[in-house]
Amino acid sequence: MSGSIPVSSALDEETARAEVYGLLAILYYAPPEPELLASLRVAVTEAPASGGFLEEPWREVVGAARGMTDEAIAAEYNALFGGVGKPEVYLFGSHYLSGFLNEKPLARLRTDLAALGLARGDEMPETEDHIAYVCEVMRYLIAGDEVEVANLARQQEFFATHVQPWVMALCDAIAGHPKARFYAALAGFTRAFMTVEVQGFDMLDGA
Repeated sequence: MSGSIPVSSALDEETARAEVYGLLAILYYAPPEPELLASLRVAVTEAPASGGFLEEPWREVVGAARGMTDEAIAAEYNALFGGVGKPEVYLFGSHYLSGFLNEKPLARLRTDLAALGLARGDEMPETEDHIAYVCEVMRYLIAGDEVEVANLARQQEFFATHVQPWVMALCDAIAGHPKARFYAALAGFTRAFMTVEVQGFDMLDGA
């Protein structure tokens, strides 16, 4: 992620969207590396256009990173999402869509991923409905070189089926948790970004 939030110009918008999805994937998958947190702490916090919708939520993320140590952020990640057995907050879509892990939503996701020619790497023990994984798929559908796969129609279909139905519930669960500070800010930014995505795809339907 470069040191700025998404911008609205046509030239930069797709690159910015892909970068945000990539950043979210990294931050939700594991405790952030020190190098990433160092970049966040010096990131630009003003939108190119004053009052941009993502400006304040992004400023909250940067402020939280600046106000906490690497160790505190890592401890927060592990307290919320780690541990043996049931985590404080689930990061898996099936939990929010069906109340259980490894259920029908995951099976449908795997079918759709196979149709896109995508599969989970052996190095990733988590199931494909992890928020980091679906964000990485969205990044690929935006920035990938294969036009038959990486296009707006595919993005809209995948987002509507495998991201939009549960991502806001995840944001609510994180933001409402008493142990969340950095990740509460990230959940707020995630919610704002996903709201922009929903509006953008709705505009496609109305075009």
